[in-house]
Amino acid sequence: MSDAIEKLRTVSVATLATALYKRGLRNQVIQDVRPLSPKGRNMVGPAFTLRYMPAREDRNTLAEFRNPKHPQRHAIETCPPGHVLVMDSRKDARAASAGDILITRLMMRGGEGVVTDGGFRDAATISELDMRAYHNRPSSPTNLTLNEAIEINCPIGCGDAPVFPGDIIVGDDDSVIVIPAHLADEVADEAVEMTAYEDFVAEQVRLGETIIGLYPATKEESLTKFVEWRKANGR
Repeated sequence: MSDAIEKLRTVSVATLATALYKRGLRNQVIQDVRPLSPKGRNMVGPAFTLRYMPAREDRNTLAEFRNPKHPQRHAIETCPPGHVLVMDSRKDARAASAGDILITRLMMRGGEGVVTDGGFRDAATISELDMRAYHNRPSSPTNLTLNEAIEINCPIGCGDAPVFPGDIIVGDDDSVIVIPAHLADEVADEAVEMTAYEDFVAEQVRLGETIIGLYPATKEESLTKFVEWRKANGR
Protein backbone atom coordinates (compact mmCIF):
# COMPACT_ATOMS: atom_id res chain seq x y z
CA MET A 1 0.00 0.00 0.00
CA SER A 2 2.88 2.40 0.70
CA ASP A 3 3.97 2.13 -2.95
CA ALA A 4 0.44 2.94 -4.07
CA ILE A 5 0.30 5.99 -1.81
CA GLU A 6 3.54 7.36 -3.23
CA LYS A 7 2.31 6.80 -6.80
CA LEU A 8 -0.98 8.53 -6.02
CA ARG A 9 0.94 11.63 -4.99
CA THR A 10 1.94 12.09 -8.64
CA VAL A 11 -1.43 11.88 -10.41
CA SER A 12 -4.50 14.08 -10.68
CA VAL A 13 -7.97 13.46 -9.31
CA ALA A 14 -9.29 13.78 -12.87
CA THR A 15 -7.08 10.92 -14.04
CA LEU A 16 -8.13 8.80 -11.07
CA ALA A 17 -11.79 9.50 -11.83
CA THR A 18 -11.28 8.07 -15.32
CA ALA A 19 -9.50 5.00 -13.97
CA LEU A 20 -12.37 4.34 -11.56
CA TYR A 21 -14.97 5.00 -14.26
CA LYS A 22 -13.37 2.21 -16.30
CA ARG A 23 -14.17 -0.05 -13.35
CA GLY A 24 -17.80 1.05 -13.22
CA LEU A 25 -17.40 3.49 -10.31
CA ARG A 26 -19.00 6.82 -11.19
CA ASN A 27 -19.58 8.58 -7.87
CA GLN A 28 -16.23 8.58 -6.10
CA VAL A 29 -15.44 12.31 -6.41
CA ILE A 30 -16.60 14.20 -3.31
CA GLN A 31 -18.95 16.87 -4.64
CA ASP A 32 -18.94 20.55 -3.65
CA VAL A 33 -15.69 20.55 -1.71
CA ARG A 34 -12.62 22.58 -2.61
CA PRO A 35 -9.20 23.24 -1.13
CA LEU A 36 -8.94 26.13 1.30
CA SER A 37 -5.66 26.99 -0.42
CA PRO A 38 -3.52 25.36 -3.13
CA LYS A 39 -0.50 23.49 -1.81
CA GLY A 40 0.98 22.16 -5.04
CA ARG A 41 1.03 18.61 -3.68
CA ASN A 42 -1.49 15.82 -3.32
CA MET A 43 -3.12 14.76 -0.09
CA VAL A 44 -3.06 10.94 0.02
CA GLY A 45 -3.96 8.66 2.91
CA PRO A 46 -6.46 6.17 4.34
CA ALA A 47 -9.81 7.53 5.46
CA PHE A 48 -10.65 7.97 9.14
CA THR A 49 -14.26 9.07 9.35
CA LEU A 50 -16.57 11.14 11.54
CA ARG A 51 -20.35 11.22 11.08
CA TYR A 52 -22.64 14.06 12.07
CA MET A 53 -26.42 13.82 12.46
CA PRO A 54 -29.09 16.51 12.97
CA ALA A 55 -28.64 18.12 16.37
CA ARG A 56 -31.20 17.75 19.12
CA GLU A 57 -31.07 20.86 21.26
CA ASP A 58 -31.06 19.20 24.68
CA ARG A 59 -28.02 17.11 23.70
CA ASN A 60 -25.96 19.85 22.10
CA THR A 61 -25.11 22.61 24.54
CA LEU A 62 -21.63 24.11 24.84
CA ALA A 63 -21.12 21.91 27.90
CA GLU A 64 -20.74 18.95 25.53
CA PHE A 65 -17.27 20.18 24.61
CA ARG A 66 -16.14 19.48 28.20
CA ASN A 67 -16.64 15.77 27.54
CA PRO A 68 -13.22 14.23 26.66
CA LYS A 69 -15.02 11.53 24.68
CA HIS A 70 -17.05 13.97 22.63
CA PRO A 71 -16.86 12.33 19.18
CA GLN A 72 -15.60 15.44 17.39
CA ARG A 73 -12.78 15.97 19.90
CA HIS A 74 -12.12 12.25 20.20
CA ALA A 75 -11.79 11.93 16.41
CA ILE A 76 -9.14 14.64 16.37
CA GLU A 77 -7.20 12.87 19.15
CA THR A 78 -7.46 9.35 17.69
CA CYS A 79 -7.11 9.84 13.92
CA PRO A 80 -3.93 7.86 13.13
CA PRO A 81 -0.92 9.68 11.67
CA GLY A 82 -0.90 9.66 7.89
CA HIS A 83 -4.69 9.33 7.69
CA VAL A 84 -7.22 11.77 6.24
CA LEU A 85 -10.07 12.79 8.54
CA VAL A 86 -13.24 12.74 6.42
CA MET A 87 -16.38 14.26 7.92
CA ASP A 88 -19.96 13.65 6.89
CA SER A 89 -21.47 17.02 7.76
CA ARG A 90 -24.72 16.35 5.90
CA LYS A 91 -23.64 18.67 3.05
CA ASP A 92 -24.60 21.55 5.34
CA ALA A 93 -22.15 24.44 5.68
CA ARG A 94 -24.42 26.60 7.82
CA ALA A 95 -22.55 25.32 10.90
CA ALA A 96 -18.83 24.66 11.08
CA SER A 97 -17.45 21.12 11.13
CA ALA A 98 -14.38 22.32 13.07
CA GLY A 99 -12.14 25.34 13.58
CA ASP A 100 -8.47 26.19 13.39
CA ILE A 101 -7.51 24.92 16.88
CA LEU A 102 -8.84 21.41 16.25
CA ILE A 103 -7.43 21.25 12.72
CA THR A 104 -4.05 22.49 13.96
CA ARG A 105 -4.10 19.72 16.57
CA LEU A 106 -4.87 17.18 13.83
CA MET A 107 -1.90 18.47 11.85
CA MET A 108 0.43 18.33 14.85
CA ARG A 109 -0.58 14.71 15.46
CA GLY A 110 0.55 13.83 11.93
CA GLY A 111 -2.74 13.96 10.06
CA GLU A 112 -2.39 13.88 6.28
CA GLY A 113 -5.39 16.11 5.71
CA VAL A 114 -9.04 16.82 6.43
CA VAL A 115 -12.20 16.89 4.31
CA THR A 116 -15.74 17.98 5.15
CA ASP A 117 -18.80 18.47 2.99
CA GLY A 118 -19.72 21.26 5.40
CA GLY A 119 -17.63 24.30 6.30
CA PHE A 120 -14.79 25.35 8.57
CA ARG A 121 -14.72 28.30 10.90
CA ASP A 122 -11.40 30.23 11.04
CA ALA A 123 -10.99 29.16 7.42
CA ALA A 124 -8.37 31.80 6.63
CA THR A 125 -6.16 30.48 9.43
CA ILE A 126 -6.67 26.85 8.40
CA SER A 127 -5.72 27.76 4.84
CA GLU A 128 -2.27 28.79 6.05
CA LEU A 129 -1.54 25.48 7.80
CA ASP A 130 0.94 23.06 6.25
CA MET A 131 -1.77 20.43 5.82
CA ARG A 132 -4.33 20.02 3.10
CA ALA A 133 -7.90 20.92 4.04
CA TYR A 134 -11.07 20.84 1.92
CA HIS A 135 -14.55 22.15 2.63
CA ASN A 136 -17.62 23.65 1.00
CA ARG A 137 -17.23 27.23 2.26
CA PRO A 138 -16.29 29.20 5.40
CA SER A 139 -18.80 28.95 8.25
CA SER A 140 -18.72 30.60 11.67
CA PRO A 141 -21.45 29.03 13.87
CA THR A 142 -20.33 26.09 16.02
CA ASN A 143 -21.40 22.67 14.73
CA LEU A 144 -23.53 22.25 17.87
CA THR A 145 -26.11 24.63 16.43
CA LEU A 146 -27.12 22.19 13.70
CA ASN A 147 -25.13 18.97 13.90
CA GLU A 148 -24.21 16.38 16.49
CA ALA A 149 -20.98 14.41 16.08
CA ILE A 150 -22.29 10.91 16.66
CA GLU A 151 -19.98 8.18 15.32
CA ILE A 152 -16.29 7.67 14.57
CA ASN A 153 -14.70 5.50 11.86
CA CYS A 154 -17.87 4.17 10.33
CA PRO A 155 -19.09 4.14 6.71
CA ILE A 156 -20.25 7.62 5.73
CA GLY A 157 -21.38 9.68 2.78
CA CYS A 158 -19.34 12.82 2.12
CA GLY A 159 -20.45 15.07 -0.69
CA ASP A 160 -22.49 12.17 -2.12
CA ALA A 161 -19.45 9.89 -2.27
CA PRO A 162 -19.42 6.65 -0.23
CA VAL A 163 -16.46 6.53 2.16
CA PHE A 164 -15.47 3.44 4.11
CA PRO A 165 -12.77 3.51 6.78
CA GLY A 166 -9.45 2.67 5.15
CA ASP A 167 -10.45 3.78 1.65
CA ILE A 168 -7.70 5.84 0.07
CA ILE A 169 -8.46 9.56 -0.16
CA VAL A 170 -6.66 11.64 -2.78
CA GLY A 171 -6.99 15.42 -2.99
CA ASP A 172 -5.28 17.76 -5.44
CA ASP A 173 -5.66 21.49 -6.06
CA ASP A 174 -9.05 20.86 -7.70
CA SER A 175 -10.98 18.25 -5.75
CA VAL A 176 -11.03 15.03 -3.72
CA ILE A 177 -11.68 11.41 -4.73
CA VAL A 178 -12.26 8.19 -2.80
CA ILE A 179 -10.52 5.01 -4.00
CA PRO A 180 -11.87 1.75 -2.56
CA ALA A 181 -9.03 0.20 -0.57
CA HIS A 182 -9.01 -3.06 -2.53
CA LEU A 183 -8.49 -1.16 -5.82
CA ALA A 184 -5.78 1.22 -4.65
CA ASP A 185 -2.77 -0.68 -6.00
CA GLU A 186 -4.12 -1.35 -9.48
CA VAL A 187 -5.65 2.11 -9.84
CA ALA A 188 -2.36 3.73 -8.77
CA ASP A 189 -0.41 1.73 -11.35
CA GLU A 190 -2.86 2.56 -14.13
CA ALA A 191 -3.04 6.25 -13.21
CA VAL A 192 0.76 6.57 -13.39
CA GLU A 193 0.68 5.12 -16.90
CA MET A 194 -2.22 7.36 -17.89
CA THR A 195 -0.40 10.41 -16.55
CA ALA A 196 2.70 9.63 -18.60
CA TYR A 197 0.60 9.45 -21.76
CA GLU A 198 -1.32 12.61 -20.88
CA ASP A 199 1.95 14.49 -20.35
CA PHE A 200 3.11 13.29 -23.75
CA VAL A 201 -0.17 14.38 -25.33
CA ALA A 202 -0.02 17.83 -23.72
CA GLU A 203 3.47 18.33 -25.12
CA GLN A 204 2.40 17.24 -28.59
CA VAL A 205 -0.64 19.54 -28.55
CA ARG A 206 1.55 22.48 -27.56
CA LEU A 207 3.71 21.62 -30.58
CA GLY A 208 0.66 21.95 -32.82
CA GLU A 209 -0.49 18.32 -33.16
CA THR A 210 -4.17 17.50 -33.65
CA ILE A 211 -5.92 15.49 -30.94
CA ILE A 212 -7.48 13.20 -33.57
CA GLY A 213 -5.74 9.87 -33.33
CA LEU A 214 -3.62 11.18 -30.47
CA TYR A 215 -6.14 11.54 -27.63
CA PRO A 216 -7.34 8.89 -27.35
CA ALA A 217 -4.57 6.97 -29.06
CA THR A 218 -6.30 5.45 -32.08
CA LYS A 219 -3.33 5.71 -34.42
CA GLU A 220 -0.37 3.38 -34.17
CA GLU A 221 1.86 6.33 -35.05
CA SER A 222 0.87 8.05 -31.79
CA LEU A 223 1.79 5.01 -29.71
CA THR A 224 5.12 4.68 -31.49
CA LYS A 225 5.94 8.31 -30.80
CA PHE A 226 4.91 7.82 -27.18
CA VAL A 227 7.35 4.93 -26.74
CA GLU A 228 10.14 7.11 -28.11
CA TRP A 229 9.09 10.02 -25.85
CA ARG A 230 9.16 7.79 -22.77
CA LYS A 231 12.68 6.64 -23.53
CA ALA A 232 13.86 10.19 -24.11
CA ASN A 233 12.23 11.48 -20.91
CA GLY A 234 12.87 8.56 -18.59
CA ARG A 235 9.16 7.94 -18.11
